[in-house]
Amino acid sequence: MRERITEVEARGYQVIAVAPSKGSFIKQFVDQFGPFPFPILGDPSRQAYRGMGHKTMPKWKLLAKAGFGFITGQVKDFIPKNEKQKEFVMKSMKTQDVYIQGGTWLYSADGKLLWKHIDESPENHAKIDEVLQQMKKR
Repeated sequence: MRERITEVEARGYQVIAVAPSKGSFIKQFVDQFGPFPFPILGDPSRQAYRGMGHKTMPKWKLLAKAGFGFITGQVKDFIPKNEKQKEFVMKSMKTQDVYIQGGTWLYSADGKLLWKHIDESPENHAKIDEVLQQMKKR
């Protein structure tokens, strides 16, 4: 999203990311992987995630997918090479809900839901081209 933020904004939309973490953890994430041209808000109780229908993938399934992807070479750079980023990712895997799946939602300026994509698995994110196409339709 951040690489193509100007295309999103040119269509009259803004990006707001929501993470199932506390603000202090989000700050650590931004310090390691930022900057981001949009706000990242926290939902540590996961109330918004659950209320919007997001799914938590079973631990065994996510680990199996990650292992298969690593062995087949389909998943590259799962663990960053940068030591600080690697340390952060390892900490995240131990302390954060890495099993909850995300999604992409488009709302009108008055808060009406226009379109949504709820991820079924880590590789099932809405592609930016699809999101931009949906924006054009609205």
